[in-house]
Amino acid sequence: MVSPVGSASYIETNSPVKYVHTISEAGRLLPSSSQWNSIELEFGLFPQSSSDYGSLPSRYSKSFQYELIVTDKQYFKRFLYILGSSVILIIALVLLVVFLPRKHHKHGDNKNLTLAVNQALTFYDAQKSGIYPKNSPVKFRGDSGLRDGNSSNANPPVDLVGGFYDSGNNMKFTFPTAYTITLLSWTVIEYHQKYDDIHELAHVKDIIKWGTEYLLKVLVPPMDATSGRTILYSQASKVGVASNKSAASNDMKCWQRPEDMDYDRPVSVCDGSASDLAGEIVAALSAASMVFKEDDVYSRKLVKAAEKLFEVAWNEDPHRQGTYTRLDDACGGESRTFYNSSGHIDELVWGGTWLSFATGNLTYLDYATKNFDSAKNNVTSFDSGVFYWNNKLTAIAVIICSQNVSSTFITYYALAQSSDMIDSLMCSYLGQNFDMTPGGLIIQRPENGAPLQFAATASFLSKLYSDYLEVLLRSGGRCSSIGAFTVNYILGDNPMKMSYMVGFGDKYPNQVHHRSASIPWDGKHYSCEEGEKWLKSKEPNPNVVVGAMVGGPNQFDNFTDERERPLFTEPSISSNAGLVAALIALHHPPRHNSGNKLGLDQTSLFENIRL
Repeated sequence: MVSPVGSASYIETNSPVKYVHTISEAGRLLPSSSQWNSIELEFGLFPQSSSDYGSLPSRYSKSFQYELIVTDKQYFKRFLYILGSSVILIIALVLLVVFLPRKHHKHGDNKNLTLAVNQALTFYDAQKSGIYPKNSPVKFRGDSGLRDGNSSNANPPVDLVGGFYDSGNNMKFTFPTAYTITLLSWTVIEYHQKYDDIHELAHVKDIIKWGTEYLLKVLVPPMDATSGRTILYSQASKVGVASNKSAASNDMKCWQRPEDMDYDRPVSVCDGSASDLAGEIVAALSAASMVFKEDDVYSRKLVKAAEKLFEVAWNEDPHRQGTYTRLDDACGGESRTFYNSSGHIDELVWGGTWLSFATGNLTYLDYATKNFDSAKNNVTSFDSGVFYWNNKLTAIAVIICSQNVSSTFITYYALAQSSDMIDSLMCSYLGQNFDMTPGGLIIQRPENGAPLQFAATASFLSKLYSDYLEVLLRSGGRCSSIGAFTVNYILGDNPMKMSYMVGFGDKYPNQVHHRSASIPWDGKHYSCEEGEKWLKSKEPNPNVVVGAMVGGPNQFDNFTDERERPLFTEPSISSNAGLVAALIALHHPPRHNSGNKLGLDQTSLFENIRL
């Protein structure tokens, strides 16, 4: 007997039933028990009532009691088999999801960042000029540039042996060298616990000291200069065309290993009016002094040199202050072709900020924060929001905001300016103001090419600022960090499926625009003419310049691996500094971290500052 449509239905046990169809109060057709008997199933969806009210319709639309009679065992067994198989399959899928390794894009866990940091630092070993260390991991390099500074235009001759070759050429530029040392030192100050945990702290400090030793040489204080003025050497190289018609013996025209150089390498000489160059050197020496704080003598030596230079640059006649590349050829030289500085105020603010951290003298910080707005107005439109050798404003803003992390925070007008600027900048990194390639790489300077150098520093600032906010227990606002995505892109997660850091992974550029890497290390001397064949060769480089980040793809994610296309394949020390910064910032915190869970040192940046 079947109950009326729309009511709760039940089956009398003494009534033969072939088909049972019911319609719930919701109007949904319930299953039929067609042709089933022999097996009785009872589904009690709710506890059965022990009272006589059990036969009354329930107030719940799905409260039913069934007695189904199965008339065909074969169909029923098949149903149970399918049901059981489905349950097992679902359980297996759940277990796979739970236990299989996953890619955590937030932290870049799918890449070996420990190896990446080591390799990125090793690139600097390949760039060293001077008496080459015997214990270097790079085996295709040797002594080079041992006469640098001892040339006809250096009067008197000066010792400029050492430093780093800038890129794939044999030139040494002071401006990008100083920027490189500042940025590397910053990463050690913030993340020295991470460096120590992966056994790279001594390595990075060796690189920084190699740079500071050279920077101390390029600075000649007034007390040592015969002219009574401060002298800065901005470069040690030769770019002009040589008089020898058979060969253009200079750093750009001659494709030759630095060990084989036998041509003159004139130096470029500036003074304190090269404000940007002075400010960057001040920043480098100041930041490095904090890296070597345990070596009190050396740390004080760096600070003393930085203070003297900043005093000269600060007190320079405002009408004479400016960029080193605006000056005559004797100062700017060929540097303007490669590192044509567009302003000087951001470098002076940058230098003052780092000098205040190194000394604890708030006069320098006062100068920096009061001139922050002026530096902001001085930045060109195409450099807005970009952190690299020519623009330090975004990094300054992050540092000023970071003062909130310290209990010794001091309020300045620049704080509000910096906070608003950086909050907006994080969003711009996600494509709100900057374009992106189809593969998702941020393009900050589309007219420049070589986009990875800018993307790397954006990745670093994004992660560092995120760490600052987490320490402060503050929300990141509207936008999140782009750090891990950018690093993964550089290391191979891109449309070309190629790592743009040489030596990392299975596929990477093998025709890097790099003289030392492209010429065999076979004990033979190769002239400029002989070296030319290696430039034009289509074969892979005989030496792998491990850790070098090349220029990278174009705005469509396409990459051309050709030695004669330096826009794609040339590395540089300033670009690699941004890569190192991004890698260490995104690396896992130390396994035995006595500080916070981020591996960020909250106090070292401000330990010299007291209220």
